[in-house]
Amino acid sequence: MTSTQRWPEQGWAFLQLLLVASVSHSEEPVCRRRGDPENPLLSKNGDIILGGMFSFHTSWKDRNDSYMNQPLPLQCISLNFRDLQFAQAMLFAIEEINNSTDLLPGVSLGYKIYDNCGSVARSAGVTLALANGNEIVPAYVQAIIGATSSPTAIAVAAVIGPFFVPVISHFATCACLSDKTKYPSFLRTIPSDYYQSRALAHLVKYFGWTWVGAIRSNNEYGNNGMATFTETAQQLGICLEYSVSFFRTDPSDKIQKIIHIIKASTSKVIVAFLSRADLNVLLHEFLYHNLSGYQWVGSESWIFDSQTAEMDIHHILDGSIGLSIPKAHVTGLREFILNEKPLNSSNNELFTEFWEALFKCKFRQSSADIQKECTGHEDVTGVQNSFIDMSLMPIFNNVYKGVYAVAHALHNILSCNKTCSKNVQLDPFMILQQIRKSRFITKEGDEVHFNENGDPAAKYEIINWQPRENGIVEFVTVGLYDPSLVQEKQLNLQNKSLIWARNSKQVPVSVCNEKCPPGTRKVLQKGRPVCCYDCIRCAEGEISNITDSVTCVRCLPEFWSNERRDVCIKKEAEFLSYEDIMGALLTAVSLFGAYMTVGVILIFFKYRKTPIVRANNSELSFLLLFSLILCFLCSLTFIGQPSDWSCMFRHVAFGITFVICISCLLGKTMVVLMAFRATRPGSNVNKWFGQTQQRLCVTGFTLIQVIICIIWLTTSPPFPFKNFKEIKDKITLECALGSAVGFWAVLGYIGLLAILCFIFAFLARKLPDNFNEAKFITFSMLIFCAVWITFIPAYISSPGKFSVAVEIFAILASSFGLLICIFIPKCYIILLKPEKNTKKHVMGMKAP
Repeated sequence: MTSTQRWPEQGWAFLQLLLVASVSHSEEPVCRRRGDPENPLLSKNGDIILGGMFSFHTSWKDRNDSYMNQPLPLQCISLNFRDLQFAQAMLFAIEEINNSTDLLPGVSLGYKIYDNCGSVARSAGVTLALANGNEIVPAYVQAIIGATSSPTAIAVAAVIGPFFVPVISHFATCACLSDKTKYPSFLRTIPSDYYQSRALAHLVKYFGWTWVGAIRSNNEYGNNGMATFTETAQQLGICLEYSVSFFRTDPSDKIQKIIHIIKASTSKVIVAFLSRADLNVLLHEFLYHNLSGYQWVGSESWIFDSQTAEMDIHHILDGSIGLSIPKAHVTGLREFILNEKPLNSSNNELFTEFWEALFKCKFRQSSADIQKECTGHEDVTGVQNSFIDMSLMPIFNNVYKGVYAVAHALHNILSCNKTCSKNVQLDPFMILQQIRKSRFITKEGDEVHFNENGDPAAKYEIINWQPRENGIVEFVTVGLYDPSLVQEKQLNLQNKSLIWARNSKQVPVSVCNEKCPPGTRKVLQKGRPVCCYDCIRCAEGEISNITDSVTCVRCLPEFWSNERRDVCIKKEAEFLSYEDIMGALLTAVSLFGAYMTVGVILIFFKYRKTPIVRANNSELSFLLLFSLILCFLCSLTFIGQPSDWSCMFRHVAFGITFVICISCLLGKTMVVLMAFRATRPGSNVNKWFGQTQQRLCVTGFTLIQVIICIIWLTTSPPFPFKNFKEIKDKITLECALGSAVGFWAVLGYIGLLAILCFIFAFLARKLPDNFNEAKFITFSMLIFCAVWITFIPAYISSPGKFSVAVEIFAILASSFGLLICIFIPKCYIILLKPEKNTKKHVMGMKAP
């Protein structure tokens, strides 16, 4: 834990170690730090004194403390023009207020402004000097303006907080400073990093960068800001490939490690939540290693800093994008800053150092010096230096607003009208409360107020570094971020052409994986962040129609995925149609069988008087032939798109026509069998099995099947059914059985009659041939039974329309078996062997 991190927690314990109580000549209790007093660099007396604290220098000389003697004070080096400008903005505001007749009339503001050298420890000592006064400037201050960085602001706020002396910072953005339990007297005129960090995350998300690296300052500013950014980024689906910290005093091997991490990374975007001083140290090494080609996303600390842009001689940061507070203008401030007289009159020593650094000259130089001599009359406006750069005017305006916030609070406390009451005893807590409640508008029209955390309203401009032909980088405003608006409108990018890394106009791509196209889904890679994933093709029947889909959606039952798996298309309806080759062949075979049967009928009708036709009940023969025509034709009802009527009719027609066929065969077999029994002496079989009885037998057997079919159709008839499961990418249109019991009852009854017919034919197979066609019936029944026994497993196992084709094949095969086995031999004798078609031959024919 760093010293700056311990400040808030130690509070009074630190003060007790650092301070001793003493009593001044005015007999008021005060606290004084041991050792030499801190002296202000700039000071001016007044009725009310305001304190100021800025980093006039950015570093200090190293010293080796022996702990045997009192440590020497820090010797600050490296004059900082930027904070010098901040101090001048404070002086400008105080001078403007002192000259005003409307604000604090008759009351003069003085100031004590100290240099903290960017040191946290020195900031604590300076804070105590501001709170207590010293021998040079005995008056204590009513408020403190300054504390440029978050670490120094934390130290100042922790030390002065118990005394409730207001501290108003213009550039300390750490979200931790909004905690009023730790820093009760801290306020600021720059928004909290809570909003900036979230805005940076939304900016990264806007450009589709989901795989980024991050570098942060290793202090409260960087660590707190990056923590909020990381939290928001995770919520938005952004992953950090790496997140490294750095402080400007870190050893060189730490910098080398950071460079190695960046070079080894695959992300092309770097979010830099760095202070300007830290980035400038890193930038020197980046230039040496030519670490170019990366897209930088910057925080407000450096994104619009012209000194950083001047240092970037290899244009590593060109195309950077980030957030800054909105541009501002304060009338007369630029002229005041460029006027060296206020600075010269306040501190001759500081003015000398400033002048020598600005013009790179010396006022008193020895003969060994090679620098030019300063005259004191050099032209400030003609020098090319960061001091005359006014790009930080928004920060100057923050200092300006901070001073005016104190002035308005004092104006209210002193009940100022035309004059102010000087009898009021000023109390720091009273001033703090008034500042929190103050709300005013500056001369430029800016409204100033603080929320319950002492923070102003947040609003940011989006800045893009755009290099020009002369090599100078221009900070172009390309958008706004206003967290007070609804979520959808907070980020607003203007239609301006952006410049990216390597002077490209194409938005960089920084993702762990390319986006998964439609038709695929994301599957996380084991052990890697959620932004790293594989794109897996959706399974059959599933689609994804968006990019980077997490899941695939199953199509509705009537739809199926296309080849690319990105849209559901309506399934093709499949059924055995007349247009199919299979359907056309089966139709042709069916019609051929029907015509063939008609041909047999015609032959039998023409030769109906011949003995071979009359031998076995020609009436049953014609009825059998007619039923065979119906059997052939009923197979056609199985072809075509199923409907309510076709589903019922096909099964009923099939069941009844086949029962008629087998009933006729059963009657023929029984005729043959009974005929020979009737030739026995005393037999009266003929009268019990004549033609009338045969007709009744056929009618009775058929009527039973009709009753079975009626019961089936009235209870649970067959119906058209869309089968989505049989073939995954097609809809099989088929006829559901309705009642499986009804269907198997119809088939079972046909099978029962076929078995009876086979038994009777088998028993009559050895009777004399003159009346006997039983052996042909036996053979036909063998074929019939074989076909339908093999039909059952084939029907059950066949998918879709093939099951229908199997059923049609069974109908046709059994029909052809009956036709060929029973009638073709007779047609052969009638047509080709007419000499055998005689009564004498038939009566004398012997079985082979």
